[in-house]
Amino acid sequence: MAAHTTHEPPVAHEPYVAHAAYGCTEPHEHYAPYVAHEPDPNAPAPPRFADTVSRRMAHVLHPVNAQLDDHLPTDHKLGQVYRVGAGLMGLLLVVFGILGLVNQIGFFDTGGDTVLALNTNGALSVLSICIGALLIYGMVVGGTFASTLNIVLGVLFIASGFVNLALLDTELNFLAFKIQNVLFSFVVGVMLMWFGMYGRVGSALPHDNPYWRARHPEQAAREDRARRVQGRAPVTPVMHGRCP
Repeated sequence: MAAHTTHEPPVAHEPYVAHAAYGCTEPHEHYAPYVAHEPDPNAPAPPRFADTVSRRMAHVLHPVNAQLDDHLPTDHKLGQVYRVGAGLMGLLLVVFGILGLVNQIGFFDTGGDTVLALNTNGALSVLSICIGALLIYGMVVGGTFASTLNIVLGVLFIASGFVNLALLDTELNFLAFKIQNVLFSFVVGVMLMWFGMYGRVGSALPHDNPYWRARHPEQAAREDRARRVQGRAPVTPVMHGRCP
């Protein structure tokens, strides 16, 4: 006897209404209701522009435990660049300051006295001698100290150019800056930063660079081990003539 089967009538679905919250235009049999998501209070805040700049400057200025060894060719070359840059800029500033003092210009005089085509007064002359002496001291010390000193003073010179540019026609222009002084400050700042960052900042530093090795100690150690293994590898003698 055949089993009796019953057929249930199909369940009628409610007509689909487009879900405006999702922007739907096509019908769905199943969709989740819209739930507004609140920001996670424990989520880290996105980095600010000032924090990003400060981290990059700290990465540039931090010595990263790199000590230059004058007995190594790469380190000696870097040290020479740092010394030459600090010495040249320091000597230029000292000469400029001494000439300003020799001319006996008033300390805060803004009468338009010029030295080497630059406007100056006694205050600017003394400040130039102090900064120049500091750069000469960096030349004597050399190494990472000279590099960092060049970078820091380069940034300060560029900042000074912008500040004094805003003060040109005001009563706060105590250093008697003119537009040529502003341009000179920019040029000296860029040159000092170039000398200080040479061989220290870049995406393609050679692997024998001391700053690259200090930033990648594990990879540098692996490469050193690989070179030592290659140096100890036995050399296969080359047989000349006919084999027996």
